[in-house]
Amino acid sequence: MQEFAKNHILLKAGQTENYLSFIESGIIRFYIPKEEYDLTFTFAFDNSFVSGYDSFLTQKPSTYNIQTLAKTKLWRVSYKDLQRIYTETEIGNTIGRRASEDLFLKKSKRELSLLSESAEQRYLNLFSEQPHLIEKIPLKYIASYIGITPQALSRIRKRIS
Repeated sequence: MQEFAKNHILLKAGQTENYLSFIESGIIRFYIPKEEYDLTFTFAFDNSFVSGYDSFLTQKPSTYNIQTLAKTKLWRVSYKDLQRIYTETEIGNTIGRRASEDLFLKKSKRELSLLSESAEQRYLNLFSEQPHLIEKIPLKYIASYIGITPQALSRIRKRIS
């Protein structure tokens, strides 16, 4: 188990992801760095798998950053060790399958949400999924995640409170 401070960059664009991790506790943000503002495209919370999974699978450089938004505890396995575990154990394959299923389902849910829900509904969904943790995420990151400006998020928050 490894601990990381708030705002630690776990993976920087241009680096290759070498770990599949499980979050014991903490908050993680995935984002594409831009000059004017970052484009946040997902968050990960306690008790979930986290990885720059496309980079992990292909062993090619990532196009995005992964950052802790709170003190975070991760259980991590390296790419090399995971390949060995897959080869040598049955449980390793089960863990790998569950991790990939978890990451796939999160990605699919996010894509469908962007295509079929309003920004307000995406905000409400995020708030209902992790109410105690969402309060720790800066509003500018939440606004970016749901695809609106911080000002539009303020209007939504005012309307629903």
